Amino acid sequence: MEDTKDINIVPEVAADVVAPVEAVASAPAAFKPREGGRGGDRGGKRGGRRPSRRDARTKPEFDQKIVSLRRVTRVMAGGRRFNFSVAIVAGNRKGMVGVGQGKAGDTPLAIEKAFRDARKNMITVNTTKDMSIPHEVEAKFAASRVKIMPAPGKGILAGSSVRTVLELAGLKAVGAKLLSRSKNSANNAYVAIKALKQLENTKIKETKSHAVS
Repeated sequence: MEDTKDINIVPEVAADVVAPVEAVASAPAAFKPREGGRGGDRGGKRGGRRPSRRDARTKPEFDQKIVSLRRVTRVMAGGRRFNFSVAIVAGNRKGMVGVGQGKAGDTPLAIEKAFRDARKNMITVNTTKDMSIPHEVEAKFAASRVKIMPAPGKGILAGSSVRTVLELAGLKAVGAKLLSRSKNSANNAYVAIKALKQLENTKIKETKSHAVS
């Protein structure tokens, strides 16, 4: 009888062991362990992912260049306060150019203010077909004096911030000479704008005179 009991128990134990194994094999894919470990599944996703396309940056209408950047200090009752003063030349290299100044507590905000001021005070230069000037002009602003003249076949012959104004205006074959000893870059840029503005006024006077005649 003891042998018979042992024979009856063995099949029941075997069935209990085989059932869980079959259940795991027939389980859905969501409950099965990942093959290749943790990195295998990620590797497949990374391989099929496309790089995101960034929007192409549009070229700004006006180029700009800083000609003066100063830190200004004010002495207050609570101590010293620092501000930044920026002078910027902006132009489209097609005959339009302007100079602006901005002041703020941080540099980026001062640059933004200066750029807005330059766009507001922009002038259109009276140029020739080869992007030169029709005649010689001279101007004075504060302690700065400049003379701008045509220079055929010689490019831009100028220094200091006057060269920056001529470049951003798109002028070529132009020479400029500072007649003063002023080292103030902002004033030198303003006097260049004042001289180029005389060309604009000359063009307006010529058109008015032709209209009257």
